[in-house]
Amino acid sequence: MARRLRYNGSGPGDSDGGGCPSVHEDQGSDDVIVHGPPLADPEDLAQLQHIQEGEVAIVVPRTVLVDFGPKDRTPHMVDVDAFLRLFESFEHTAWRLETRRRYASDEQTATWRQFAAGQPVQWDYDNAWLAGVRRQTEQGKRFERVRVVDTPPTRGQRYLLEGAHRNNAAGEDIRNLTRAEAERLQLPREDFWLFDSRMAAVLNFDDSDNLLGAELVTEPMRVNRYAQIRDAAWHFAVPSDKFAAEAVTAQS
Repeated sequence: MARRLRYNGSGPGDSDGGGCPSVHEDQGSDDVIVHGPPLADPEDLAQLQHIQEGEVAIVVPRTVLVDFGPKDRTPHMVDVDAFLRLFESFEHTAWRLETRRRYASDEQTATWRQFAAGQPVQWDYDNAWLAGVRRQTEQGKRFERVRVVDTPPTRGQRYLLEGAHRNNAAGEDIRNLTRAEAERLQLPREDFWLFDSRMAAVLNFDDSDNLLGAELVTEPMRVNRYAQIRDAAWHFAVPSDKFAAEAVTAQS
């Protein structure tokens, strides 16, 4: 049975007005058909991986795929376990924006109970998360975060400010922004991780601040938006030790 193909769009074409390369979408499946000029240089072809006999490599400008490739608007939701597995599969960078005033998971720990009681906190430097950070950063990978903090900080935010040195010691780089600065930069009020500048995981919380899972975003235009948010936040963020010292001074 013949496919039902829909023409999505083309590149600028040649002087005769013919659009090439072009993108078509199979309306009966998830297949995409792209046609354009073949990659013919033997030295270029020799660099391709997994090309099979009978397959033809074609050259497609990135803008054609971004502009005319099919965009799945159905949210790709994963549970917490699937989300956590992303920290084992990323290749270079894991970057997070934290905007919430509290996280229920923090309040389920022994260190939180010590903090809430006003006792000296016995920070655990050997939990599973920190062990994973050390293992990954020893391979040259980076963990970075920007945390948005209210003025004055909420109790949950003060807990994270006090404990940031533990994460930094394991290899993370945690920085902070005031809520006013985040609003000036027009940062979104949502938490997300950005992996390798290729995929974003937008975190989903319930009304009691429990993490339910994440929406995985791979559409280039949306990922680029999160990368732009990262660049703006990281440029103005203050290292956590300095930020915490300034917050204490401001309150005294």
